[in-house]
Formats: sequence, C-alpha cells, structure tokens
Amino acid sequence: MLDNLRESLLNGDPVVVMILAAVAALVFFWGLATMLGHTFNPGRRRLHQLAVGGEARPSTTIGEQMAEVIQPIERFVLPKGAERDKTQERLQFAGYRASWAVSAYYAGKLALAVVLLLIWLIVDHFLPTMALGRVVFVGLGAFALGMLAPGIWLDRKVAKRHQLLRNGFPDALDLLTVCVESGLGLTQALQRVAEELTVSHPELAGEIAQVTAQMRAGIDREVALKNLATRTGLDDVRGLVSLLAQTLRFGTGISDALRVYSEDFRDRRMQRAEEAAAKIGTKLLFPLVICLFPSFFVIAVGPAAIKLTEAFGAK
Repeated sequence: MLDNLRESLLNGDPVVVMILAAVAALVFFWGLATMLGHTFNPGRRRLHQLAVGGEARPSTTIGEQMAEVIQPIERFVLPKGAERDKTQERLQFAGYRASWAVSAYYAGKLALAVVLLLIWLIVDHFLPTMALGRVVFVGLGAFALGMLAPGIWLDRKVAKRHQLLRNGFPDALDLLTVCVESGLGLTQALQRVAEELTVSHPELAGEIAQVTAQMRAGIDREVALKNLATRTGLDDVRGLVSLLAQTLRFGTGISDALRVYSEDFRDRRMQRAEEAAAKIGTKLLFPLVICLFPSFFVIAVGPAAIKLTEAFGAK
C-alpha cells in the first residue's frame, strides 16, 4: 500500500495530492486553533499573570502578542543552551531587551516560513504543468527562506546599531572628559552626557542613561559599567569601561585616565580612517570596470568604428 501511495505521489496523482494537502491544512489549522485557544483564554492568562506576580494588562506590541501566541509550544520551538544565549545576545545588541524578545523572534521566524510556504502552495495552483518534485523543492526553499530571513534582518539591525553607537562615542568621550575635569563626579558626569546626547545620538544617550539609573538604584558603579559593555558589545566601549573600572578600583584620577584614553582613541580613529581611505582604490575598481569603462570605450572607439563602417560600406 505504501509503495502504491509513493508511486501515485511521484506520478503526481491529483487525488493523492489533494488528500495530502487537505490533511496538512487540517493539522495546521487545528494546531493554530489550539494555540490561539490556549493563548487567548482569559482564565489561563490570569493564572499566568498571578504566577509571575503581575497585574492583568493587554499586550501593547506586536512582539509581545507573538510571544503570547507561541507560548504554548515554545518548549518545542525555542532552542536551548548556547544557541538561545547567542540569539538573546544578538537581540540585546540590536536593542531588543524585553523578556519576550527571544520568543517573539522565533515566533516571527516560524510565522514567516509558514506564510511563504502557504503563498507558494497558492501560487502552485496556477502552475499545473510544474513537476511535483520541483514544487516540493521550491516549497522547501520558501520555508528555508522564511527561517533564514529574520536572522539576516537581525544581523543588519545589530550592524546598524553598532555603527550608530560608534558614531556617537567620540562626542560622548569628549563630553565626559570635560564634565569630569570641571569637577563633576562620575555619576553626575554620565547623567549630563546622556542629557546632552539625547538629540544627536539617542541610542548612546539611552545606554548611558541606563548606567546612571542603575547607579542610582544602588548597583555598584563597576558592575553598571560592565553591564554597559555587555549590552553594547563594542570594543571601544569595553575599553573605556575597563579603564574606568581600573580607575575606580585603584583610586587614580578619572580625568587623567579619560584624557589618556581620549588621545589613544583619537589615534585609533585616525588609523581606522587611514585604513578605510586605503581601501577606496580597491573598492572603486569594480564600479570603474562595470560602469565607466564601457561608456569610455563607446565614446572613444565608437566614432572610429562608425567611420570605418561607413568607409567599408561605401566600397
């Protein structure tokens, strides 16, 4: 029986394909209805909120709603161990630090993969001549694309946020040096820097404001600074945090340490600028070959080719 079913499936028997599609749709929508029933059950939601010690409140963001939808099956969908920690770290670098960020991320991956697969199954109805093997191959490709696209988007978000933090770091370092040299303490200086950078560099201002909030809450200054390096994941910030931690530990002058680090940072920034300038020639090679050289040859050789064509045509 299984051999007959396999042979019918490979031959593209429409009856077998329709039965399998109906069974797959039934399983999918039954699972979706079960998840939604468990998620939007008011009694279940209230018990969960009482268990975590919170008050009843509606979900305010799409990510939070997606995390609630995937909650009944998150132990089957979410990875465990090092992979989950790495994903949480990447989300933290991108600025998503809510408790439901990991669940919402994997819920988005699963939802996008299923949506792309369903779209392909709908499009396949308008392509009756396509072979079954190719249909399955494209469907698996659509599902894989849905699983991989959120990771690519997250990497771009991390790179963009790192670039924004890196652009604002020199201004923050200069302002911090000026504030400390004017007589402010480290906490007050960081708070003033956060206030001054709110408009020009809001991402870095938010990170520094979180450091000052942790210090005012009673967290040790060294721990709060290390948390800043962990949240951002930038080597420049990590170097500044290490310098300030050593200064606080050994009791040396913060202003002198900041001035030395500021000079060292300017040297490293100049080195990065020189490195980027040295790479310009290599990066311009491909645009020149692809865009400029063809037009140059057309302009330089084109008139001569036309004259030669006219001369040989006249003979």
